[in-house]
Amino acid sequence: MIASLGMYDLAPAQPANDRYWALIRDNLRTRGLAAPEALTRGEAAYFPAWDAPDLVLSQTCGYPFRALLHARVTYVGTPDHGVEGCAPGYYRSVFVVRADDPRTGLDAFDGAAFAFNEALSQSGWAAPQVHFQRLGLRLNASLCTGGHRFSAMAVAEGKVDIAALDAVTWDLMQGIEAVTAHLRVIAMTEPTPGLPYIAALGSDAAATFDAIAAAMAALSSQDRQALRLRGLVRIPEAAYLAVANPPANPPDTGRA
Repeated sequence: MIASLGMYDLAPAQPANDRYWALIRDNLRTRGLAAPEALTRGEAAYFPAWDAPDLVLSQTCGYPFRALLHARVTYVGTPDHGVEGCAPGYYRSVFVVRADDPRTGLDAFDGAAFAFNEALSQSGWAAPQVHFQRLGLRLNASLCTGGHRFSAMAVAEGKVDIAALDAVTWDLMQGIEAVTAHLRVIAMTEPTPGLPYIAALGSDAAATFDAIAAAMAALSSQDRQALRLRGLVRIPEAAYLAVANPPANPPDTGRA
């Protein structure tokens, strides 16, 4: 059995995620559902987990969910992180540039060097591409970094001019990652459905949803704040599938 919560598992948040999972695990077991003792971390927490026939619970990104996974997994629910300007369960990307960059609007970044975490990221690739396209602008996909933190560092170090980060990740980085002091938010994308919780195809979505909701309620206020958890909602799967895809796949830029 596999369970993973890797999407918002920054090192300072890992103890809170472990306690969160322990509550979910025990709640699943009391509902007659088997659950692994501990979370899977590392590369195995992502696509290997999402594709596993014994996946008990994980969290994926909206883009791979609609492009690859929705017919192969069970959608359970979506955590609400209270993102500013977003409906419950929704989130957005923040465009970050160097704090001392004199440019003041996205139109000044037409064709600018852009860092993205990976080509199947909603917040780091799909949403910013769609946003720029709707403005009649172009992002020059110059660097694939492998993570939002690395994209932020690439901007701060002058390797690129701009990046788009998941707003929840950006919030989690505040006061933890020194790089945030060298960046500023210049704009935000439109809200889209947040990162969904999923389980293996055929899983009991209702019982799993209830186990997660009860775990959230039982978390300490400190852990809820550490994980930016505000609640759990059900978003129609059609809302995920209706999100616009990016106009093109990124070129092979290599890794930072």
